[in-house]
Amino acid sequence: MMKNQTMNKGLKITVASILMAVASQTYAGSFSQDKLPSEVRVPAGHKVAMYTTAEGNITWECKANSENAGKAKWAFAGPRAILSDNKGNHLVSYFGPPATWESLDGSSITGKQLAVSPSAKGSIPMQLVKANESTRPGALKDVTYVQRINLKGGART
Repeated sequence: MMKNQTMNKGLKITVASILMAVASQTYAGSFSQDKLPSEVRVPAGHKVAMYTTAEGNITWECKANSENAGKAKWAFAGPRAILSDNKGNHLVSYFGPPATWESLDGSSITGKQLAVSPSAKGSIPMQLVKANESTRPGALKDVTYVQRINLKGGART
């Protein structure tokens, strides 16, 4: 008999996340995409809506292996992270699945991964996500893309 167990396999992640918005809005500024791999660059015409640092964990669950009776395997259960400003103030919570970013003001977005690119050894890959529009007003209302860059840690070993 097997029990479901969850495990945070010590996969701590530190990430810089950039939330980009359409250029027709007035936002914090710009961010050079020049040194990023082309796969994870936000298309031209977007401005930075929010630049955050994220710290969190990836959780894996021990589940019965349907392909090999009597054996167990680790299955991805989801991420959890706190996105903070440069002063350490909590701005957004990130969790999933599905991938969801929720601001303290109640606005939230989900998104679809468009691309990934390798990151530093031992780190999860850089990522570009196309955001679905927030149905609530607030900080995430007009966010169109999310970039995950400058990563440290989180890769499953």
